Amino acid sequence: MITKQQIEGLIQDKFEEHNCFLVELEVSGENVISLEIDSLVGITVQECMAFSRAIEGELDREVEDFELKVSSPGLDKPFRVKEQYQKNIGRDVKVVPVDGIVVKGELKEVNVEGVLVEYSVKERIEGRKKKETIVKQEKINFNNIKETTVIISFK
Repeated sequence: MITKQQIEGLIQDKFEEHNCFLVELEVSGENVISLEIDSLVGITVQECMAFSRAIEGELDREVEDFELKVSSPGLDKPFRVKEQYQKNIGRDVKVVPVDGIVVKGELKEVNVEGVLVEYSVKERIEGRKKKETIVKQEKINFNNIKETTVIISFK
């Protein structure tokens, strides 16, 4: 049976070579290997092929058959590692906290504890008739985030 640690060992040097990071690695009981990689500037098909070749070159299908899938994380999938937050600074995101109200806005900052999201709301200011747009910022700790996704816009 192929193990997760075995695959990690085969691809470890590729992460530094291609300046990438691991998003997710799964190895099922039927030897279906699913590898998702990303980088701060995005992943090319050639980089996915390099990881695929690194794994296929070291595993022998005659000894143990396997299925291999190497890809980048989908744009519609939730973030799974902190590096994905770094990559998406400046983009609009939807953050679903474990306890609280969903926050939609621009991802402004990422640090060790969590993220800073900036958004605009229309509020009535005392003494004025019309509502005015106010920019707010909200800090959300990683341990309070249930899910974060990029808001896809076709503007």
